[in-house]
Amino acid sequence: MESDCFDKSFIHVEHDGCFHYNEAGYQTERVTDRMKPSITKSIFWILIGSALMAFGLVYFNMENNLVDGGFTGVTLILYFTLQFDPAYSNLLLNIPLFIIGYKILGKLVFLYTILGTLSLSLFLWFFQRYKFLDLPLHDDLMLAALFSGITVGTGLGLVFRAGGTTGGVDIIAKLGYKYMNWSIGRTMFVFDAAVISSSLFYLNYREAMYTLVAVFIAAKVIDFIQQGAYSGKAAIIISNHSTKIAKAIMKDMERGATTLKGEGTFTGDRKDVLYCVVGHHEMGKLKSVIKSVDPHAFVSMTDAQDVMGEGFTLDEYKRPLEI
Repeated sequence: MESDCFDKSFIHVEHDGCFHYNEAGYQTERVTDRMKPSITKSIFWILIGSALMAFGLVYFNMENNLVDGGFTGVTLILYFTLQFDPAYSNLLLNIPLFIIGYKILGKLVFLYTILGTLSLSLFLWFFQRYKFLDLPLHDDLMLAALFSGITVGTGLGLVFRAGGTTGGVDIIAKLGYKYMNWSIGRTMFVFDAAVISSSLFYLNYREAMYTLVAVFIAAKVIDFIQQGAYSGKAAIIISNHSTKIAKAIMKDMERGATTLKGEGTFTGDRKDVLYCVVGHHEMGKLKSVIKSVDPHAFVSMTDAQDVMGEGFTLDEYKRPLEI
């Protein structure tokens, strides 16, 4: 189906509008009515994530002399050495990346990036001036590093899940994840380590080591927020009673399974092989269901990442469950 808005970048047409994508694969054109609830939800979670990240930076990093990685780490170094407000330096440092983001990310993601960066600066400004909690952790840097990693990592993870960034290294990390399948948390950890290493002229070694702990925890939390909710266990089941096992899985667990055709290399016998993906919390029940039908079944379970589809990212009515 073609329309008058068709060009070489056109991907798909729906009855209520056109979707365009730039070379990076991000939507660049008109927002349809169908997308508005999703956009509203994304804006909400970007604001929540930015607020949580700013809270962690102010209450755990700035209060305990802990640096962060990326551009945020640079703003904290400027704060510790020159008393330059991170709320302002965060904006100034991100201006060049706004230009890059506009050309690479496309309009919608670019607007999300603007929103994430501006809201992070706003919340940094707010939490510095209106401190409603007293969290003296100067004598327990491990606890400060732990909560810094949790709050900053959760905040950034929510922003990423909503399709946005807070500028800086976030943009590079998202592009690496999209094109190179690099772990977002791992990519950011490399940049973070570089910034932290350069901060040793100001930090003592004790603070630098706890900063690394905070950054490492944040990276793991980001990966969990990004993938953990949609990860699971993939089971390969080989049995002479595969049909009964498949029916038991559907009946007792309300999960589906796919039948693959296999052949034993030693015996040459042909068998049906079941492939089934379940959540981590369902792994024990799946084993019990299989064992109740065929105690001698061969079962292999592996981690499944980025699981998409009904039961994970879609509900039973094919509606998205994602943020």
